[in-house]
Amino acid sequence: MAEETLFSKIIRKEIPSDMLYQDDLVTAFRDINPRAPSHILIIPNKLIPTTNDVEEEDERVMGRLFTVAKKLAKQEGIAENGYRLIVNCNTHGGQEVYHVHMHLVGGQPLGPMLVN
Repeated sequence: MAEETLFSKIIRKEIPSDMLYQDDLVTAFRDINPRAPSHILIIPNKLIPTTNDVEEEDERVMGRLFTVAKKLAKQEGIAENGYRLIVNCNTHGGQEVYHVHMHLVGGQPLGPMLVN
């Protein structure tokens, strides 16, 4: 079984967060170190360490990440101009917390995806 993460405690509301959304499958809250005016993390309530650990049984929750992202982008007023959804995987992918999470980032022009 995967180890508990900081995100597990946020899901259970054991540590404070600026929570924007929670249902039986996912939780969304503002990133504490935002990289843009809107920077929200959307996470499955089930602990899935990396995208390499996603199974067929997780398809519903992974889809919910996207539908919640759409809802929050509209709520944040960034849907029309656009936003970026980012999921990092493992060290080379830049993953820092080993609990799958999607970054919803927007509110300004974001520039190229990868920078040399």
